[in-house]
Amino acid sequence: MNFSDDELERYARHLVLPEFGGRGQAALARARVAVVGAGGLGSPCLLYLAAAGVGRLTIIDDDDVALSNLQRQVLFTTADAGAMKAETAATHLHALNPHIATVAVPLRLDADNVDALLAGHDLIIDGCDSFETRLLVADTALAMRVPLLSGAVGPFDGQVALFKGHEPTLPCYRCFVGSPQDQPDRNCAVTGVLGALTGVIGSLMALEAVRELSGFAPSTAGSLLLFDVRAGRFRSIALPKDPACPACAQ
Repeated sequence: MNFSDDELERYARHLVLPEFGGRGQAALARARVAVVGAGGLGSPCLLYLAAAGVGRLTIIDDDDVALSNLQRQVLFTTADAGAMKAETAATHLHALNPHIATVAVPLRLDADNVDALLAGHDLIIDGCDSFETRLLVADTALAMRVPLLSGAVGPFDGQVALFKGHEPTLPCYRCFVGSPQDQPDRNCAVTGVLGALTGVIGSLMALEAVRELSGFAPSTAGSLLLFDVRAGRFRSIALPKDPACPACAQ
């Protein structure tokens, strides 16, 4: 793949990495990634994916920017308050890297539109705050045989995992969580969340996406990375495939 002089300078720190180089950068440039949720996790994740040169980013979010978002959603500014997140994110990301394509989808995913909105992507990233939407995205990614990268945070902890349940030995998202229900009284507006924590987890999501798309290191599918802020500790645990999982066992 031929890069312009501007791109060669922009991606120079990637290109000099022997494990990454031109092949990895070209893989990113060809990649199409859908990101569900442009909030606390989606914001830093999208920024690093755009900076890294992921060729096409689809941003799916039906929410508006609020002042209470700005403590952690670093993709937006005070002047963006009241604007649609998806459209504003697409504009800011293209300003950061004009060599990529950004597609704004200011809609909420549901059973009627999920297939059309997620089709044609190489990776689906989910950082939304609803189990109903997460399960819908996970089931769709599984049916499409597309890797799903999931991130989540609590007030003082976070987690990241890549799921490839369409592969015989690897778990899907439902192997991990089952079929949980949303709890409206458990959200960051009520429980709170450290802003910088969402930056850490969102950046880790971007890093795992770059790893998966470029192949600079083996895939981490089948493991869960956990971060405990108060203990200042990361740990990784293996996630087994559930032989009785209603989604991927067959």
